[in-house]
Amino acid sequence: MKYLDEFRDPELACVLFDEIRAITTRPWAMMEVCGGQTHSIIRNGIDQLLPDEIELIHGPGCPVCVTPLEIIDKALAIAAQPGVIFCSFGDMLRVPGSGQDLFGVKSQGGDVRIVYSPLDAVKLAQENPDRQVVFFGIGFETTAPANAMAVFQAKHLGLTNFSMLVSHVLVPPAISAIMDSPVSRVQAFLAAGHVCSVMGTWEYEPLVEKYHVPIVVTGFEPLDVLEGIRRVVVQLEAGRAELDNAYARAVQSEGNLPAQKMLADVFQITDRTWRGIGEIPQSGWRLSDAYRDFDAELRFNVDDIHTEESSLCRSGDVLQ
Repeated sequence: MKYLDEFRDPELACVLFDEIRAITTRPWAMMEVCGGQTHSIIRNGIDQLLPDEIELIHGPGCPVCVTPLEIIDKALAIAAQPGVIFCSFGDMLRVPGSGQDLFGVKSQGGDVRIVYSPLDAVKLAQENPDRQVVFFGIGFETTAPANAMAVFQAKHLGLTNFSMLVSHVLVPPAISAIMDSPVSRVQAFLAAGHVCSVMGTWEYEPLVEKYHVPIVVTGFEPLDVLEGIRRVVVQLEAGRAELDNAYARAVQSEGNLPAQKMLADVFQITDRTWRGIGEIPQSGWRLSDAYRDFDAELRFNVDDIHTEESSLCRSGDVLQ
Protein backbone atom coordinates (compact mmCIF):
# COMPACT_ATOMS: atom_id res chain seq x y z
CA MET A 1 0.00 0.00 0.00
CA LYS A 2 1.62 3.22 -1.17
CA TYR A 3 3.04 5.45 1.57
CA LEU A 4 2.49 2.69 4.12
CA ASP A 5 4.28 -0.50 3.16
CA GLU A 6 7.11 1.34 1.43
CA PHE A 7 7.78 3.33 4.62
CA ARG A 8 7.62 0.22 6.81
CA ASP A 9 10.16 -1.87 4.91
CA PRO A 10 12.20 -3.90 7.48
CA GLU A 11 15.22 -4.20 5.19
CA LEU A 12 15.41 -0.45 4.65
CA ALA A 13 14.93 0.07 8.38
CA CYS A 14 17.95 -2.16 9.05
CA VAL A 15 20.00 -0.09 6.61
CA LEU A 16 19.07 3.10 8.45
CA PHE A 17 19.83 1.57 11.85
CA ASP A 18 23.25 0.52 10.57
CA GLU A 19 23.93 4.01 9.21
CA ILE A 20 22.92 5.61 12.50
CA ARG A 21 25.18 3.25 14.46
CA ALA A 22 28.07 3.93 12.08
CA ILE A 23 27.93 7.72 12.45
CA THR A 24 27.21 7.93 16.18
CA THR A 25 30.36 8.56 18.20
CA ARG A 26 29.07 10.23 21.37
CA PRO A 27 25.87 10.63 23.42
CA TRP A 28 23.09 12.75 21.95
CA ALA A 29 19.66 13.67 23.32
CA MET A 30 16.89 14.64 20.92
CA MET A 31 13.17 15.25 21.36
CA GLU A 32 10.33 14.16 19.13
CA VAL A 33 7.71 16.87 19.53
CA CYS A 34 4.54 14.96 18.62
CA GLY A 35 2.81 12.09 20.37
CA GLY A 36 2.24 10.49 16.97
CA GLN A 37 5.99 10.22 16.52
CA THR A 38 6.31 8.77 20.04
CA HIS A 39 3.64 6.20 19.22
CA SER A 40 5.53 5.14 16.09
CA ILE A 41 8.81 4.95 18.00
CA ILE A 42 7.41 2.75 20.78
CA ARG A 43 5.17 0.62 18.59
CA ASN A 44 8.01 -0.25 16.23
CA GLY A 45 10.67 -0.66 18.92
CA ILE A 46 12.83 2.08 17.44
CA ASP A 47 13.99 3.29 20.85
CA GLN A 48 15.18 -0.24 21.72
CA LEU A 49 17.16 -0.70 18.52
CA LEU A 50 18.99 2.62 18.41
CA PRO A 51 22.56 2.89 19.71
CA ASP A 52 22.78 3.38 23.48
CA GLU A 53 24.33 6.80 22.86
CA ILE A 54 21.09 8.16 21.40
CA GLU A 55 18.44 9.23 23.89
CA LEU A 56 14.92 10.07 22.74
CA ILE A 57 13.22 12.51 25.07
CA HIS A 58 9.48 12.36 24.53
CA GLY A 59 8.01 15.79 23.91
CA PRO A 60 4.84 17.56 25.02
CA GLY A 61 2.72 14.87 23.36
CA CYS A 62 -0.60 14.71 21.58
CA PRO A 63 -3.43 17.27 21.74
CA VAL A 64 -5.25 15.14 24.30
CA CYS A 65 -2.15 14.98 26.51
CA VAL A 66 -1.61 18.74 26.66
CA THR A 67 -5.22 19.94 27.04
CA PRO A 68 -5.18 21.49 30.53
CA LEU A 69 -7.35 20.49 33.45
CA GLU A 70 -9.07 23.87 33.53
CA ILE A 71 -10.32 23.46 29.95
CA ILE A 72 -11.60 19.94 30.68
CA ASP A 73 -13.48 21.31 33.67
CA LYS A 74 -15.01 24.03 31.48
CA ALA A 75 -16.06 21.38 28.97
CA LEU A 76 -17.70 19.37 31.76
CA ALA A 77 -19.53 22.44 33.07
CA ILE A 78 -20.89 23.30 29.62
CA ALA A 79 -21.80 19.72 28.68
CA ALA A 80 -23.81 19.30 31.89
CA GLN A 81 -26.08 22.28 31.16
CA PRO A 82 -29.64 21.56 29.96
CA GLY A 83 -30.36 22.27 26.32
CA VAL A 84 -26.73 21.75 25.26
CA ILE A 85 -25.45 19.30 22.66
CA PHE A 86 -21.74 18.97 23.41
CA CYS A 87 -19.69 17.62 20.49
CA SER A 88 -16.18 16.24 20.65
CA PHE A 89 -13.83 13.84 18.98
CA GLY A 90 -13.94 10.50 20.76
CA ASP A 91 -10.46 10.68 22.23
CA MET A 92 -11.46 13.51 24.58
CA LEU A 93 -14.35 11.72 26.30
CA ARG A 94 -12.20 9.81 28.79
CA VAL A 95 -9.78 12.61 29.63
CA PRO A 96 -10.33 13.29 33.35
CA GLY A 97 -11.25 16.65 34.76
CA SER A 98 -11.13 17.50 38.44
CA GLY A 99 -13.95 15.11 39.26
CA GLN A 100 -15.09 13.15 36.21
CA ASP A 101 -14.88 12.98 32.41
CA LEU A 102 -17.28 13.62 29.53
CA PHE A 103 -18.43 10.01 29.59
CA GLY A 104 -19.48 10.63 33.18
CA VAL A 105 -21.52 13.65 32.12
CA LYS A 106 -23.11 11.57 29.36
CA SER A 107 -24.00 8.78 31.79
CA GLN A 108 -25.76 11.34 33.96
CA GLY A 109 -27.98 12.51 31.10
CA GLY A 110 -25.82 15.09 29.36
CA ASP A 111 -26.14 15.15 25.57
CA VAL A 112 -22.50 14.45 24.70
CA ARG A 113 -21.90 13.29 21.14
CA ILE A 114 -18.88 12.01 19.23
CA VAL A 115 -18.40 13.69 15.85
CA TYR A 116 -15.82 13.14 13.14
CA SER A 117 -15.56 16.73 11.94
CA PRO A 118 -16.32 20.14 13.44
CA LEU A 119 -18.61 20.66 10.45
CA ASP A 120 -20.75 17.83 11.83
CA ALA A 121 -21.38 20.07 14.84
CA VAL A 122 -22.33 22.96 12.56
CA LYS A 123 -24.83 20.66 10.84
CA LEU A 124 -26.27 19.66 14.22
CA ALA A 125 -26.74 23.34 15.04
CA GLN A 126 -28.69 23.79 11.81
CA GLU A 127 -30.84 20.76 12.57
CA ASN A 128 -31.48 21.71 16.22
CA PRO A 129 -32.24 25.44 16.28
CA ASP A 130 -33.73 25.16 19.79
CA ARG A 131 -30.52 23.68 21.25
CA GLN A 132 -27.09 25.15 21.90
CA VAL A 133 -24.43 23.12 20.07
CA VAL A 134 -20.86 23.34 21.34
CA PHE A 135 -17.79 21.83 19.66
CA PHE A 136 -14.67 21.06 21.69
CA GLY A 137 -11.86 22.51 19.54
CA ILE A 138 -8.49 21.22 20.72
CA GLY A 139 -5.15 20.41 19.16
CA PHE A 140 -2.01 21.75 17.58
CA GLU A 141 -1.88 23.67 14.33
CA THR A 142 -2.91 20.50 12.47
CA THR A 143 -6.56 20.45 13.53
CA ALA A 144 -6.99 24.22 13.74
CA PRO A 145 -7.89 24.97 10.07
CA ALA A 146 -10.95 22.69 10.12
CA ASN A 147 -12.07 24.19 13.42
CA ALA A 148 -11.57 27.70 12.07
CA MET A 149 -13.61 26.79 9.00
CA ALA A 150 -16.45 25.55 11.21
CA VAL A 151 -16.63 28.88 13.05
CA PHE A 152 -16.36 30.77 9.76
CA GLN A 153 -19.17 28.68 8.30
CA ALA A 154 -21.37 29.15 11.37
CA LYS A 155 -21.01 32.91 11.09
CA HIS A 156 -21.72 32.79 7.36
CA LEU A 157 -24.90 30.80 8.05
CA GLY A 158 -25.97 33.19 10.79
CA LEU A 159 -26.14 30.45 13.41
CA THR A 160 -26.70 31.82 16.91
CA ASN A 161 -26.78 28.40 18.58
CA PHE A 162 -23.25 27.24 17.66
CA SER A 163 -20.12 27.94 19.68
CA MET A 164 -16.67 26.45 20.19
CA LEU A 165 -14.64 25.75 23.32
CA VAL A 166 -11.13 26.48 22.05
CA SER A 167 -7.91 25.00 23.41
CA HIS A 168 -5.46 25.21 20.53
CA VAL A 169 -1.72 25.20 21.22
CA LEU A 170 1.29 26.08 19.07
CA VAL A 171 4.53 24.13 18.68
CA PRO A 172 7.24 26.84 18.25
CA PRO A 173 6.56 28.57 21.61
CA ALA A 174 6.72 25.17 23.31
CA ILE A 175 10.15 24.54 21.77
CA SER A 176 11.29 27.93 23.08
CA ALA A 177 9.99 27.10 26.56
CA ILE A 178 11.85 23.79 26.51
CA MET A 179 15.11 25.38 25.39
CA ASP A 180 14.79 28.22 27.90
CA SER A 181 14.45 25.76 30.76
CA PRO A 182 17.65 25.67 32.86
CA VAL A 183 17.39 21.87 33.12
CA SER A 184 16.79 21.14 29.44
CA ARG A 185 19.04 18.46 27.96
CA VAL A 186 17.53 18.59 24.48
CA GLN A 187 20.12 18.98 21.72
CA ALA A 188 17.86 18.60 18.67
CA PHE A 189 14.20 18.24 17.66
CA LEU A 190 12.16 16.06 15.35
CA ALA A 191 9.41 18.44 14.23
CA ALA A 192 5.93 17.10 13.46
CA GLY A 193 5.25 16.78 9.74
CA HIS A 194 1.49 17.26 9.95
CA VAL A 195 1.92 20.57 11.80
CA CYS A 196 4.43 21.74 9.21
CA SER A 197 2.15 20.70 6.35
CA VAL A 198 -0.17 23.47 7.58
CA MET A 199 2.23 26.09 8.92
CA GLY A 200 5.31 25.38 6.81
CA THR A 201 8.86 25.30 8.12
CA TRP A 202 9.65 29.02 8.20
CA GLU A 203 8.62 29.36 11.88
CA TYR A 204 11.45 27.05 12.92
CA GLU A 205 14.33 28.91 11.31
CA PRO A 206 14.54 31.56 14.10
CA LEU A 207 14.57 28.77 16.69
CA VAL A 208 17.48 27.02 14.98
CA GLU A 209 19.43 30.27 14.92
CA LYS A 210 18.57 31.35 18.46
CA TYR A 211 19.25 28.05 20.23
CA HIS A 212 21.71 26.50 17.77
CA VAL A 213 19.76 23.22 17.68
CA PRO A 214 19.08 21.06 14.63
CA ILE A 215 15.39 20.74 13.77
CA VAL A 216 14.41 18.03 11.30
CA VAL A 217 10.83 17.73 10.05
CA THR A 218 9.69 14.11 9.86
CA GLY A 219 6.66 12.01 9.10
CA PHE A 220 5.29 9.24 11.28
CA GLU A 221 6.07 5.95 9.61
CA PRO A 222 9.09 4.00 10.93
CA LEU A 223 11.36 4.93 8.03
CA ASP A 224 10.31 8.59 8.32
CA VAL A 225 11.31 8.67 11.97
CA LEU A 226 14.57 6.80 11.40
CA GLU A 227 15.57 9.08 8.54
CA GLY A 228 14.84 12.07 10.76
CA ILE A 229 17.03 10.64 13.53
CA ARG A 230 19.80 9.90 11.03
CA ARG A 231 19.76 13.47 9.73
CA VAL A 232 19.81 14.85 13.27
CA VAL A 233 22.83 12.74 14.20
CA VAL A 234 24.67 13.81 11.04
CA GLN A 235 24.23 17.45 12.07
CA LEU A 236 25.12 16.91 15.73
CA GLU A 237 28.26 14.94 14.90
CA ALA A 238 29.37 17.71 12.53
CA GLY A 239 28.58 20.49 15.01
CA ARG A 240 25.93 21.97 12.70
CA ALA A 241 22.49 23.33 13.51
CA GLU A 242 20.17 23.57 10.52
CA LEU A 243 16.51 23.28 9.63
CA ASP A 244 16.04 20.17 7.48
CA ASN A 245 12.85 18.90 5.85
CA ALA A 246 12.86 15.09 5.72
CA TYR A 247 9.13 15.00 4.89
CA ALA A 248 9.15 16.80 1.56
CA ARG A 249 6.40 14.63 0.12
CA ALA A 250 3.94 16.42 2.42
CA VAL A 251 5.63 19.60 3.67
CA GLN A 252 6.60 22.76 1.80
CA SER A 253 8.48 25.65 3.36
CA GLU A 254 5.57 28.07 2.99
CA GLY A 255 2.96 25.58 4.20
CA ASN A 256 -0.73 25.75 3.33
CA LEU A 257 -1.32 29.44 2.64
CA PRO A 258 -5.15 29.33 2.37
CA ALA A 259 -5.30 27.50 5.71
CA GLN A 260 -2.99 30.05 7.31
CA LYS A 261 -5.19 32.87 6.00
CA MET A 262 -8.26 31.26 7.55
CA LEU A 263 -6.44 30.80 10.86
CA ALA A 264 -5.33 34.44 10.91
CA ASP A 265 -8.92 35.55 10.36
CA VAL A 266 -10.66 33.36 12.92
CA PHE A 267 -8.01 33.06 15.66
CA GLN A 268 -5.56 35.28 17.47
CA ILE A 269 -2.54 34.45 19.60
CA THR A 270 -3.00 34.08 23.35
CA ASP A 271 -1.23 32.61 26.38
CA ARG A 272 -2.06 28.95 26.98
CA THR A 273 -1.70 26.50 29.84
CA TRP A 274 -0.40 23.07 28.84
CA ARG A 275 -1.35 20.07 30.94
CA GLY A 276 1.68 18.83 32.84
CA ILE A 277 3.76 21.86 31.84
CA GLY A 278 2.02 25.06 32.91
CA GLU A 279 1.48 28.34 31.15
CA ILE A 280 3.55 29.14 28.07
CA PRO A 281 3.17 32.75 26.88
CA GLN A 282 1.76 33.29 23.39
CA SER A 283 1.53 29.55 22.81
CA GLY A 284 -2.08 29.16 21.72
CA TRP A 285 -5.04 30.52 19.84
CA ARG A 286 -8.38 31.91 20.91
CA LEU A 287 -11.18 33.24 18.75
CA SER A 288 -10.48 36.67 17.32
CA ASP A 289 -12.66 39.65 18.13
CA ALA A 290 -14.64 39.20 14.92
CA TYR A 291 -15.73 35.74 16.09
CA ARG A 292 -16.01 36.24 19.85
CA ASP A 293 -19.78 35.64 19.70
CA PHE A 294 -18.91 31.99 19.03
CA ASP A 295 -16.69 31.63 22.11
CA ALA A 296 -18.30 28.99 24.36
CA GLU A 297 -16.38 30.19 27.41
CA LEU A 298 -18.06 33.59 27.15
CA ARG A 299 -21.46 32.29 26.06
CA PHE A 300 -21.72 29.95 29.04
CA ASN A 301 -19.84 32.16 31.50
CA VAL A 302 -17.24 29.55 32.39
CA ASP A 303 -14.18 31.70 31.73
CA ASP A 304 -13.67 32.17 35.49
CA ILE A 305 -13.11 28.45 36.20
CA HIS A 306 -9.57 28.02 37.51
CA THR A 307 -7.60 25.02 38.70
CA GLU A 308 -4.17 24.47 40.20
CA GLU A 309 -2.87 23.26 36.82
CA SER A 310 -0.53 26.16 36.14
CA SER A 311 1.09 25.88 39.57
CA LEU A 312 1.65 22.12 39.44
CA CYS A 313 4.79 22.22 37.33
CA ARG A 314 6.87 24.30 35.02
CA SER A 315 8.23 23.40 31.62
CA GLY A 316 11.60 22.32 33.06
CA ASP A 317 10.02 19.66 35.26
CA VAL A 318 9.09 17.39 32.36
CA LEU A 319 12.62 17.36 31.01
CA GLN A 320 14.45 16.04 34.01
